Amino acid sequence: MDIKQKTLKGALSAFLAVAVNYVGIIAVPIIMLCVVMLLDYITGMVAAWRSRELSSKKGSFGIIKKLCYLIAVCVGIIVDWVIYSGLDSMGVSLGIRVLFGVIIAIWLIINELLSIVENLRKIGVPLPAFLEKIVRRLKNTTEVIVTKEDKKDE
Repeated sequence: MDIKQKTLKGALSAFLAVAVNYVGIIAVPIIMLCVVMLLDYITGMVAAWRSRELSSKKGSFGIIKKLCYLIAVCVGIIVDWVIYSGLDSMGVSLGIRVLFGVIIAIWLIINELLSIVENLRKIGVPLPAFLEKIVRRLKNTTEVIVTKEDKKDE
């Protein structure tokens, strides 16, 4: 391995270590979101290929949509930062730095998991019935909690 490769690997490792330390608790949900987005994209493309509906336009839109998921998580992180910074400037400490970013990431992970299960069914992969039920229950529970909170705000 030459010096350029070593330098690049070292710089990348340092950057990732700083990034994970900076974002802390949200690093794991973001990594998991990226993993399930990739799995959903792959299973979606295989399902589309199997049903002869494969389209570069749909595939491109899918990638853009998944990038927008990351933007949604970033919006949540920014909201967290604004709230945390505002309260911190008033001398109030919540004890947590992230909340909305994590909630958004987890909600998107659940949606991606449901999509993966649906894609696997379309492909013809045999799955235990409880798997889809559990993921649907998670999605429904999350949406009920969010809907109740939205109604309180109205």
